[in-house]
Amino acid sequence: MFTGIIESLGQITALNKESDNLHITLKSTFTNELKIDQSIAHNGVCLTVVDIKDDTYIVTAISETLQKTNLGNLTIGDSVNLERCMKLGDRLDGHIVQGHVDQTAICKKIEQTNGSSIFTFEYDASPNNITVEKGAICVNGVSLTVVNSKANSFSVCIIPYTLEHTNFKSCQLNTIVNLEFDILGKYISKLMDKTHVKAS
Repeated sequence: MFTGIIESLGQITALNKESDNLHITLKSTFTNELKIDQSIAHNGVCLTVVDIKDDTYIVTAISETLQKTNLGNLTIGDSVNLERCMKLGDRLDGHIVQGHVDQTAICKKIEQTNGSSIFTFEYDASPNNITVEKGAICVNGVSLTVVNSKANSFSVCIIPYTLEHTNFKSCQLNTIVNLEFDILGKYISKLMDKTHVKAS
């Protein structure tokens, strides 16, 4: 379980393909605190630490993960948003995030305002994932509030601190990001679908 509050930026130092799997080596500021089998969210994707060497650690992404997320687009030197799983009893500063990415989206617009940056993302609406105005959305592992919610797009406002301390600072037009929709919204949407089927 995660909260969408990014702890640190990790840097990709190696990418090794093995069959359909991708072994990802990262350098982070908290590598010395990690242990094997620990869960860490990488751009919002929960992955397990499988090896630790000096100031780097390795996680493995399977084929399904690579198909549904932006991890397959990583290159050496890229920055990745990192968050370790929350501790029981900690404050929930963001929102409930599972680390299970639903789908990707594409950055379609970036606007600079007086004090923040507005990023607009477009996604495939066919899986019936939805956003709601002022609801929660997780973008590349970052817990954010939705503005301008539409059928297949939404915007988020990024304050300077978040821009500086996450990989939003490298987000450009057509950048692909990971989305995890609000878990409560997903359950409600599923229940509504079942109710609609029964009524029909």
